[in-house]
Formats: sequence, C-alpha cells, structure tokens
Amino acid sequence: MSNMIQVTIDSVRVSLMSPQRVILLRQLDEDRFLPIWVGPYEAEAITVALQEVEMARPLTHDLLKNVINLFGAKILRIEIIALRENIFFGHIITEQDGEIIEIDSRPSDAIAMAVRAHVPILIDPSVMESAGIFPEDDIQDEIQPSQKAASPNDERLSIFEDFFDQLEENDDDDKADENSESDPDPDPES
Repeated sequence: MSNMIQVTIDSVRVSLMSPQRVILLRQLDEDRFLPIWVGPYEAEAITVALQEVEMARPLTHDLLKNVINLFGAKILRIEIIALRENIFFGHIITEQDGEIIEIDSRPSDAIAMAVRAHVPILIDPSVMESAGIFPEDDIQDEIQPSQKAASPNDERLSIFEDFFDQLEENDDDDKADENSESDPDPDPES
C-alpha cells in the first residue's frame, strides 16, 4: 500500500456520444488524472453521495456500507489495483477484529463506497502509468503548430454558406408553393 497513489474525485462527466459517464480521478500531488468510464447508475450513486443528497431510503451502496458496519467491520480505503483488457479492477479494504479483508469490487462501486465512508481512494502506480493522463500535454499534442483558428473567410466554412443558401432557396420555393395553393384559380373552367 505504501507506493499507492492517492487520488480525489475531480468530477463526474457526461459523455454526449453514449450513455456512459466518466469519473475523473485527480492525483493529489501531481496534475495527473485517471478517467474511468462507468454506467449512468453508478455515476448517479457517486454524484448523490458527493452532493450529500438526503434520500428517504438507503440506496444500494448505503445499504452495503450499513451491512459492513453492522458486522463490526470498518472500511479503511478503496484501491484500484489493475487494468487488464481495458477493465479496471478494485478492492474495498475493510478491517474486522484486526483482520484486513479485501473485497473484490468494480472501481465504480468502490468509489461510491469511498465517498460514503469518507476514506481514501488509492491507485496502483502501474494503473496510473498506463491509463493516467496529463491534460496540458495531451492538449498540446493534439494541436499542431500549423493549425490556426478558423477565420470567418476561411474556405472550410464555405460548405456552411452553401448549406444556408440551399435552405433559403428551399424556404423561398416552399413559400411560392404555399402562395400558389392558397390563390384561388380565377377561371376554374380554363
């Protein structure tokens, strides 16, 4: 455990392309992040606990925490211990009567438990090495020196001008059709 990297939850983000959510974990002593994709229900469980929303009845993670406590155990920390084939593996580390017990867990559930129990979230260094990101470096790598901001006269924007021109033409055609349909024919027999 001594070489584990402590993180905190930076944010819970929504993917606009899928129903998935991203939990961004931020390393405490460095500007490095670990993104973990989770389902919407797990993200909601984490968000509810982060915002300290009072629920009328215990949610699943609240229930699990209560059961652990009822059996005389205490949650010490959670650990994200491995990344294999793009799947994260985690443990909820508990103590009962002086015995340390590792409970296998999906990281999303472990994080939901950590937020409720107010315990540290630790990442194995190999996981952080393989999946951690430095935002500024990643952004700089994506921006090529030859790229520049598009100006209003940029050729790449001409496709939009053509599109808007076509919309205006279609709108004018529709108005002309409406006028011809609404004008009664003055000579119905011709």
